[in-house]
Amino acid sequence: MNRPAVAVTGLGMITPVGNDTESTWQGVCAGVSPARTVAELEGCAIDFACMVDGIDLDVAIGGRASFRMGKYVKLAVLAAREAVADAGLDPARWEGSRVAVVVGTSSGGSASLTEQAVVLDRLGAGATSPSGILLTIPNMPAAEIAIQLRATGPSMAPCTACSSGATALSVARDLLVTGQCDIAIAGATESIVYPAAMAAFARSGAGARRDGDPAGLCRPFAADRAGLVMGEGAAVMVLERTDDARARDAAPRALLSGTGATTDAHHPISPRPSGKVAQAAVEAALRDAGWAAEDVEHVNAHGTATPVNDAVEAALIARVYPHRPPVTAPKGVLGHCMGAAGAIEAGLTVLTLQRGVVPPIANLDAPAPEFDIDCVTKRPLRRPIRSAVSHSFGFGGHNAVIALQRP
Repeated sequence: MNRPAVAVTGLGMITPVGNDTESTWQGVCAGVSPARTVAELEGCAIDFACMVDGIDLDVAIGGRASFRMGKYVKLAVLAAREAVADAGLDPARWEGSRVAVVVGTSSGGSASLTEQAVVLDRLGAGATSPSGILLTIPNMPAAEIAIQLRATGPSMAPCTACSSGATALSVARDLLVTGQCDIAIAGATESIVYPAAMAAFARSGAGARRDGDPAGLCRPFAADRAGLVMGEGAAVMVLERTDDARARDAAPRALLSGTGATTDAHHPISPRPSGKVAQAAVEAALRDAGWAAEDVEHVNAHGTATPVNDAVEAALIARVYPHRPPVTAPKGVLGHCMGAAGAIEAGLTVLTLQRGVVPPIANLDAPAPEFDIDCVTKRPLRRPIRSAVSHSFGFGGHNAVIALQRP
């Protein structure tokens, strides 16, 4: 029996190409990566990333609360504010006990933890921040959003690596469908561009190494793909039951119609080579939505630009969707926003459904010859899209898939 779809009534984003949803959308459709050299990474094997720029986060947050927030928390709070405003909701007027917050992250405040460890080593315990714990623990995005928005219903912080955003949306839908809340604020956030993390990605072999302009290094599905480029950002959606949205005359941006999740149980980093367990997550999402594979008109791919991951995903797409729906991979523009990626990419899929535009994959002229998939390249594809899926496949073998459709 299919679970009912829920309405996406609000959307907020802050990413390397935009400090709100509209500018993010325009930046992704432009198909140009903002990857650049990052001064704080000087001397690292990987000294570049896609950064959130052009905004003073402390000023944007306002008040003293910003000083207890790590960057990953600030990004989430700003995205949540935009999403709630976009939904036409006022936290001063809602019943807070019926509002849930589900915001995931992969690494939480590991950057702040590292900074505090350096302070401790160099200057001693007395120099460390009294907010050190708050700056690091991964539940703080959900907690701070709940505090700011007076949401006293269930609050959760899923961590499934690069699938955390998709997992958060799935959990939020479950809370709505089972009646545990009436409004769910759901998404994910990440900011881990700091030397220790970049050194780790370099050592793992997953990160692209500098070979010319950093903006051209992330090449999803290309024959010469060379690894991921790190990004940061956040995306948050407001989800409601469709009847509730209709009752308050809220026009849904899209419907979240199905979700699916599996675990490869194969390797901490590499996907299961057959792709069959990830495929099971796709098929679960389609069953949940009540769709056949041929109903899918667009695929927002995980597309990390790593050699193995892209090969496994391309083969999966060719098997599951032989009708060759258009494929995009936003990481070519945004970099890999890790725990936030699934939420950001689901948000972009919502906008594709709304606007009938599939953004192009940056730095890609054509997919590798062995990939039998229809990648959108060079310029946006303008076509009405009624139904789409967003793939998220994370370290540890976490697979999460979101099925979305036009209202």
